[in-house]
Amino acid sequence: MADLYERLLARDAGLWPAGNVSANRLGWLDVASRMRDEAADLRAWAAGIDAAQVVLLGMGGSSLGPEVLRAAVGSDRLVVLDTTDPETIASVDADDAFFLVSSKSGGTIEVKTLFAHFWDRVGDGRRFAAITDPGTALDELATDGGFNRVFRNPPDIGGRYSVLSYFGMVPAALLGIDVAEVCERALAVDGHEAVELGLAMGEAAKTGRDKVTVVVPEPFAAFGLWVEQLIAESTGKQGTGCIPVPTTEVETGDDRHVVGLEIDDVAALGAEFQRWEIATAVAGHVLGIDPFDEPNVSESKENTAKVLDSLPLQPPPAEDPGTVGAWLRSQVRPGDYVSVQAYLPYGSSLEPLRRALRDGLDGMAVNAGYGPRFLHSTGQLHKGGPDSVVAVQVVGRTPAPALPIPDYPYDFGTLIGAQAVGDYQSLQAHGRRVLRVAVDDLKEIS
Repeated sequence: MADLYERLLARDAGLWPAGNVSANRLGWLDVASRMRDEAADLRAWAAGIDAAQVVLLGMGGSSLGPEVLRAAVGSDRLVVLDTTDPETIASVDADDAFFLVSSKSGGTIEVKTLFAHFWDRVGDGRRFAAITDPGTALDELATDGGFNRVFRNPPDIGGRYSVLSYFGMVPAALLGIDVAEVCERALAVDGHEAVELGLAMGEAAKTGRDKVTVVVPEPFAAFGLWVEQLIAESTGKQGTGCIPVPTTEVETGDDRHVVGLEIDDVAALGAEFQRWEIATAVAGHVLGIDPFDEPNVSESKENTAKVLDSLPLQPPPAEDPGTVGAWLRSQVRPGDYVSVQAYLPYGSSLEPLRRALRDGLDGMAVNAGYGPRFLHSTGQLHKGGPDSVVAVQVVGRTPAPALPIPDYPYDFGTLIGAQAVGDYQSLQAHGRRVLRVAVDDLKEIS
């Protein structure tokens, strides 16, 4: 075990299969040290941002960590906008807002379109900052556009491992969180215990207990969003994987590997971030897969692009939401899990529906997420992981209202519709069991 940790710290690419991308993905191992040293600068910069709201435009690794931190301190000032739903986007008050445009690649379609929309509404670079890798299109755009600041992140950190880099620590500073303390907690984590956690996760999955039930204290429930992406996108590939089921309740079953978390304060999240990153990298070693790539994420993006190239939208038929329970009971097998995928406005929680479906299926593992957010999280697992997912895609019965995207040939309603269709086609192409239903209210599903 000690050898495994030492090999990880030594950035030994031999821990994972030949051809892995770890050579430019292990910067997270010591980025907390760098961020601790920059904490005072981040605090000073954040103190100079005079705006009623800070709106973060991001997806996946750029948005989920900040959302965990925002929820942990209960802030209404930071708005994490990681959707293409027109109602949710239109609800953002831009009059006295500062915008943080956050994308590792600088080319994520959701971030590009969100930026186009808000730039058209605001058009003042002094009210924008960017976080991205050096040399990306976003870096160039932010420099040319006179952004307030451009944070160039170390390029050897993948999105889902980036929460302790600028992608998480800049939002943390804007939330008034003590960045230095968060990083100190991360640096103090017991690496050997983290390796033990990863070994246990990987070995459990190999014996059929592949549902990692992470029990999170209620005040830190949003941590589940982050750890879900980390585990699913890192391990869900080549027909294997650990299936995350974040919850605030104890859920048990023969296929469950249960891990309970104790988080006392916001700074303690730093240790949990580092611990789970180490553990997930080690679980990938046990499973014999590369925990740093995401080979199936691009499929839904490519399908979405094809749908957008052949407008108008021609979505597949949607079934009666009252048939969901019966359909699931006819489809599920022991060891399966259910994925609820809602392409709807943010607002009403998916948790009551998740629990109701779980209870109706005798405690079967059920996870739920909003689209397109989950495409950058559990989406990799659904296509690349084991053939045990039974998916319910939920769309609005009434077409989403039009909200223009400047300089694009489609609006946000069309974009989110195309993303739903693209992902549905991708699931079908992998032979996954999927039902599409249309609702006005999630309570219609039974």
